[in-house]
Amino acid sequence: VQLQASGGGLVQAGASLRLSCAASGRSIYGYAVAWFRQAPGMDRSFVAAISRVGGNEYYTDSVKGRFTISRVNARNTVYLQMNSLRLDDTAVYYCAAGPSVITSNLASQNAYAHWGQGTLVTVSS
Repeated sequence: VQLQASGGGLVQAGASLRLSCAASGRSIYGYAVAWFRQAPGMDRSFVAAISRVGGNEYYTDSVKGRFTISRVNARNTVYLQMNSLRLDDTAVYYCAAGPSVITSNLASQNAYAHWGQGTLVTVSS
């Protein structure tokens, strides 16, 4: 599975962006997919995940109510809609997919076998 993340850019605080994670090589239906991010000088951290079938979504506390993860299996794509962006959302965003992710490990980077290259989101004041 190859993952291609896109949609990043430079926006002002309060604006919205939608990131896309397009998979190729095989269908990711049956794979859990997550977004992680790495801010400058920080470790990469969990942002959001969507379950293998798509019925359950999970978010880190700082993005709850602002970000929405979704998937369109027919397009083999997962999205991250980011609203009300804040300065501390500035980071490189990575998507990741894995066939063996369960609820207890979905926030763990080690649970995901496939990673995209990252897309930069910069939020300015």
